[in-house]
Amino acid sequence: MPSTPLRNLDLEVVATGFVRPNYALALPGTDSLLVMQADGTVWTVLDGFVAAEPYLDLKDRVLDTGIEQGLLGMAFHPEDPSRLFVYFTDSSEDAHLVELEASPSGADSATARTVLTVEQPTNRHQAGMVTFGTDGYLYLSSGDGGDGGTQGQNPESVLGTILRIDVDGATPYGIPPDNPFVGGGGAPEVLVYGLRNPWRFSIDPITELLFIGDVGQDSWEEINVVPLDLDPHNFGWPLTEGAHCFLERGCDPTDFDGPTLEFGHDDGCSVTGGFVYRGKAIPEIAGQYFYSDWCGRWIRSFTYADGEAADQRDWAELDGFGQINSFGLDANGELLVITWDGEVARIVPVREQ
Repeated sequence: MPSTPLRNLDLEVVATGFVRPNYALALPGTDSLLVMQADGTVWTVLDGFVAAEPYLDLKDRVLDTGIEQGLLGMAFHPEDPSRLFVYFTDSSEDAHLVELEASPSGADSATARTVLTVEQPTNRHQAGMVTFGTDGYLYLSSGDGGDGGTQGQNPESVLGTILRIDVDGATPYGIPPDNPFVGGGGAPEVLVYGLRNPWRFSIDPITELLFIGDVGQDSWEEINVVPLDLDPHNFGWPLTEGAHCFLERGCDPTDFDGPTLEFGHDDGCSVTGGFVYRGKAIPEIAGQYFYSDWCGRWIRSFTYADGEAADQRDWAELDGFGQINSFGLDANGELLVITWDGEVARIVPVREQ
């Protein structure tokens, strides 16, 4: 443990001046960060300086006219960083998971290979987080496309779900043999369903728990936490919003996987899911899951214990940084905070002297 106690947390600006940034991650094998913008560009940041040319430029393919469209997610293959996977909305307003060839100096848009296409009924609720699990499979969040009335409770649809696919097992992809619907009853790619707009989710590599920030509609924002046990988890949308029946549809909330944590629209309007802290700079918060809200502009955390959100903390000293629309991780596992206003910051400790 550090020799001086933790007094609170602070935000250290890493870089600024971006236009609608919505994700950041480490560039494998380097000390650099990559910052993704909704317009289809990805920028390299090293020691606070942004490269003169983009690491990746997909502006000729990406449609970002709506606030929920554009370049939405990206992840490197964990065993082969020359393979970069990105998810974006195109001019047809459909969403595509694409694989690109990449190196420390840049990713080549000319090598783009479509892995998966998700047809979108509207320009809303695209979600789009892309990550790999410790099992080597790719996980992708897909919103209900603004058509929750027909999509949310249909496991045969890939809308309103988190998908789990094998990008190594076949072309364009394979289905993991232990996916919950591989034997029928739902689309074989679907891992969990009944979600509205799971904009950002993460997998804790230590506990292998899935943390999902699902954006609500009328009254409630929710965070769902479930083990990767490959049971067909159903979070209830659009019959439920949070732990409550939605509108006049009628429901029994106990029929569904209820939220681990919820908060009302008197406290926010659009949850931003984050990560469980596993860095080394602040061991006092190890195991805490950090999250935020687009309107609330606060940062909070909790520890998942015995199925509940325990040790809930409100980090008031971090309030008001901006419209936080994503979190990220640097090469050391330290938490990054990204704002729609154009800033990327790192959460750092403030210790007693």
